[in-house]
Amino acid sequence: MMFSSYEWHVGSRYLSSGHRNRFISFISLISIVGLTLGVVVLIIVLSVMNGFEHELRNRILSMTPHATIMGLNGRLAPWQEIQRRVEQMPEVTAAAPYIEDQGMLVNGSHVSGALVRGIEPAQERRVGSLGARLTAGSMEDLLPGSYHIILGAALARELDVKVGSSVIVVVAQGNATPIGVVPRLKRFTVSGIFSAGMYEFDRGLALVSMQDAARLYRLGDAVTGVRLSLRDLFRAPTVVQDVALALGGGFFVSDWTRKHANFFRSIEITKGILFVILLLIIGVAAFNLVSTLVMVVKEKQSDIAILRTIGSTPRSILGIFIVQGAIIGLFGTALGVLFGVLISINLEGLVHVLERVLNTHFLDPSVYFMSDLPALVETGDVVRIAGTAFVLCCLSTLYPAWRAARTQPAEALRHE
Repeated sequence: MMFSSYEWHVGSRYLSSGHRNRFISFISLISIVGLTLGVVVLIIVLSVMNGFEHELRNRILSMTPHATIMGLNGRLAPWQEIQRRVEQMPEVTAAAPYIEDQGMLVNGSHVSGALVRGIEPAQERRVGSLGARLTAGSMEDLLPGSYHIILGAALARELDVKVGSSVIVVVAQGNATPIGVVPRLKRFTVSGIFSAGMYEFDRGLALVSMQDAARLYRLGDAVTGVRLSLRDLFRAPTVVQDVALALGGGFFVSDWTRKHANFFRSIEITKGILFVILLLIIGVAAFNLVSTLVMVVKEKQSDIAILRTIGSTPRSILGIFIVQGAIIGLFGTALGVLFGVLISINLEGLVHVLERVLNTHFLDPSVYFMSDLPALVETGDVVRIAGTAFVLCCLSTLYPAWRAARTQPAEALRHE
């Protein structure tokens, strides 16, 4: 519906009740503030959920490959030929062998279970960004026969070790001795510490040379599998299946979406639920707008009657009050978007300041997998929130505007 400049002018003037009734102007202001707060909260919450999902994905992919191909019995051989054929496929950018198994790490009275992963540093860089997560040492320290080990930061604290310390790695495979079968163990030197920012990895992962892992787990020339880096990580489930079939089948395949599907599925569900719940805040502001316009219509009865008397049509009266509600919705939505985006962009810094002031830590990494509160503003979410808020405000104007349009001049002026 298009409105004339006359309707826009009168509708904007009605936002203020002049000196006769300041209460109406105050209620209009409250409607704008309520709508602004609703939009701000919704933008911040969805931005936090987006940032959490984005950061979680990046941290997972720095430690987890896009996809993996493994032997059905936990052994893959000859892996060199498989790696060569896989790297020739157009969807695959790189491939690297690895060995992975459970182990127990011991340092004096400190004992902790961990996943021991054997890698070749030069090849590992092609499929992941683990090297960027190192806070001490270098991946080049994992030389064959050196028996060096790189630990997650939380795991190193649990074992009370630092670079240069020694830890004993105990594996479930046993050695037969005169006194019976005893677990196999080997002493490693801590050569590095990494911090992935995710408690799952920082607390439960240890890296060693692939050749040292092969000796420790008695794999010979075999490996656990081959890790793949893909051109399009979001097509990982389809691509890894196609790759396995192209190799002739007989492999166990997995990808990053399958290993951590519950994380991302729960985030998407939570985002949807929060959007609906927090939209109720905007709904309350819209209902407040209805009451505001009803009071304005009641106060402006004589004005409406005069406008009708001098020739204004019911459509013009309808347009005047729709314009008034639309202006309130536009101002409230615009302010909400402005403050919501500004707060979301600076949210991480604001949280750190608040943590220092209150001397507390809001996110326990052992529970939330990360210690920071990231926020990522997505244009699509902002447009969806702003559009929904503005539409609700426009719909809220229809009943008050309809009542105003039905005003009969004679009845309105009877008691004037």
